[in-house]
Amino acid sequence: MADIFLTNTLTRKKEKFEPIKPPNVGLYTCGMTVYDYAHIGHGRKYVIDDILKRVLTVNGYIVKQVENVTDVGHLVSDGDEGEDKLEKGAVKQGKTVWEVAEFFTKNFYDSMDKLNIIRPDVICKATEHIKEQIEMIQKLLNKGFAYDTPEAVYFNVAKFPKYGEAFGQKLEDKKIAVRTEVQTGEHKINPADFALWFKRVGRFENHTMHWESPWGDGFPGWHIECSAMSTKYLGNQIDIHTGGEDHISIHHPNEIAQSEGATGESPFVKYWIHTAFLMVDGVKMSKSLGNFYTLDDIIKKGFDPLALRYLYLGAHYRDPLNFTWDSLEASQNALNRLNSQVGSLKAQVDRTVLSEEKEEKISIFRNQFMEAVNNDLNTAKALAVLWEMLKSSIPSADKYDLAISFDEVLGLRLSSADAKALADKQIPDNVQALITKREELRKEGKYEEADKIRAEIKALGFDVNDKSLE
Repeated sequence: MADIFLTNTLTRKKEKFEPIKPPNVGLYTCGMTVYDYAHIGHGRKYVIDDILKRVLTVNGYIVKQVENVTDVGHLVSDGDEGEDKLEKGAVKQGKTVWEVAEFFTKNFYDSMDKLNIIRPDVICKATEHIKEQIEMIQKLLNKGFAYDTPEAVYFNVAKFPKYGEAFGQKLEDKKIAVRTEVQTGEHKINPADFALWFKRVGRFENHTMHWESPWGDGFPGWHIECSAMSTKYLGNQIDIHTGGEDHISIHHPNEIAQSEGATGESPFVKYWIHTAFLMVDGVKMSKSLGNFYTLDDIIKKGFDPLALRYLYLGAHYRDPLNFTWDSLEASQNALNRLNSQVGSLKAQVDRTVLSEEKEEKISIFRNQFMEAVNNDLNTAKALAVLWEMLKSSIPSADKYDLAISFDEVLGLRLSSADAKALADKQIPDNVQALITKREELRKEGKYEEADKIRAEIKALGFDVNDKSLE
């Protein structure tokens, strides 16, 4: 198998991927809290998860992907304050919490299907794994990592020395970040302690979703579900765990603490992969800010959902990506041109005997593509290789075969490309702006910066021929 390198958030280093039990790979991908519509910021994270799974698969690994559905216990903040998001969503929608969870779970996976995301091997709901969560909480209590109070069972972070080290954070900083109402919680030992089980008392006395437990009637906290369900389906140690970068500060450190505390095995996860935010006009896209778009919004404006996937692939997953309608239009134009070219190649069935030179070129393109995706999922470079290959002199039939093999990773459904599809031959405004900016950089002698701009242009399906500046 070829070497795959991934940037591990836990160590903050790019590392060679070495699974625990090759060729098997356990992949846990943090799922949705299903109280409202998923937005296209979520879509970016799940497309990257899909790319990761595809890259592992084409390299010969057998991937078991487990993804949770949070349908109880996630409060309006990542800490212990506020109301349950599902309860809040039920009030907003005028439905029961069960109806809300069912509706938005279906909506989420329907949206992911439109983005051509391969469904996880196991989709597990928090409400269907209460037993496993109670059992893990009991283990933590038995081992002295948790304590019982009148309002909740809490994890005692002071009992887990590594808690303050997760992802390079300091416990002192985490204490400062905890909101005042949590710091002054009457029964918490430490401000950073987090809830494993909420009791149906006080602010939660009317909570709709509740179960009996050894500590009284109540419901699980948000963090415990991922530890309990990942352990059930993937074992005590996981190869890769993904999430959005917003999970780095609280949710994932809590997962590490409670998982390693309960099982006694370390590390809980070998490789942590986090996707950066999708921005809108330079601001994080989020429901709380109200500046988000759903996939339906994209479709209503006449865009193919795969144009959005193409847009995601044009940037590295660890870099923030700024969404604009102009950038989506450029991605749609690039996708149209790509489909048109691949569709035309599909219609050309004649094959010829390859020269040694052309065989070498085919091998070079294939290797360049795999080197790109195997190097920390560099999809932007992979797209550039695809366009370069399509413009090359290798035979049409072999171009088509390469394009389809590349698409096993890219997931743009190129095999269904229609030869009759017409691409927009006009250069979009944003591409023209990049070309102009690049020329200015070259005139200033800033060739390294100009090369980066050219890579962006190639990723959008265009290229530039340099003229002498003398």
